[in-house]
Amino acid sequence: MIQQVSFPGLGLEFTANRIAFTVLGRPIYWYGIIIVSGLLLAVYLCSRWGKRFSITEDQIIDMMLWAVPAALVAIRAYYVIFNLSLYQNPDGSLNWGAVLRYSDGGLAIYGAIISSVIVLLIFCKKRNIRFLSFADLGVHGLLIGQLVGRWGNFMNVEAYGGVTDLPWRMSAQSIADDLWAKGLLESNLAYESVVNGTLGVHPTFLYESLWNLAGLVMVYRLGKHRKFEGECFLFYLFWYGLGRAWIEGLRTDSLYLFDTGIRVSQLLSIVCAVAAGSILLWKLVKKQKK
Repeated sequence: MIQQVSFPGLGLEFTANRIAFTVLGRPIYWYGIIIVSGLLLAVYLCSRWGKRFSITEDQIIDMMLWAVPAALVAIRAYYVIFNLSLYQNPDGSLNWGAVLRYSDGGLAIYGAIISSVIVLLIFCKKRNIRFLSFADLGVHGLLIGQLVGRWGNFMNVEAYGGVTDLPWRMSAQSIADDLWAKGLLESNLAYESVVNGTLGVHPTFLYESLWNLAGLVMVYRLGKHRKFEGECFLFYLFWYGLGRAWIEGLRTDSLYLFDTGIRVSQLLSIVCAVAAGSILLWKLVKKQKK
């Protein structure tokens, strides 16, 4: 559980322990603590910024009571669907014990994004709230949760990219073992180079965290001067889709569209970025002509 993770080109070294502490003999993982911290921070800040979008704190809390359980199911379901063979018994039936064993890992953020949009649509319809206005506020929370949550991947030493010699490369014994098992290292020399830090991997968890931080700054400023409802929502889909499409192409743990060799999240990201970017541009041009 305890690993030494280094960034040799930067002269940095950290001890990463998946377990923060134990309660009654049961481990409490840093991943969960970090995810919950990101969620609480997102709710707190969105509650403060809600007036700008005509959304109350009570409405945010009520919506989260539905969105969080749905997201917990969706982040697992998304991963399982595109990794089905890992969760099947020899006779082809689902191994529900493995499916429900969240502690083994295997979560996908796109599941939470998709479920959150669906829950918000239903919630706004039931409460007679303007969906696009709530969505404009909601993407602030998504970006906060994502930029904080990615550090849970760091504590687990996961969600990294391929081999690189860039100054900010990340290195660890477990990373070298994982790359070797996947056949992504060409020789014993390459293996040893990753272990000793001569080579490393792209810290894609960090790339995405910083990308989301930049997105939060821009969407916050955009939210102060919205030209139309849905502008922040569309910008989020464009910005996150653009970054994730690039970052997903670097990762070594991508989910694939069954046997096609197509990275699911990369494909979804490209579709989101192109569609949202096109609509956003059309809306802005149309607004200027008026």
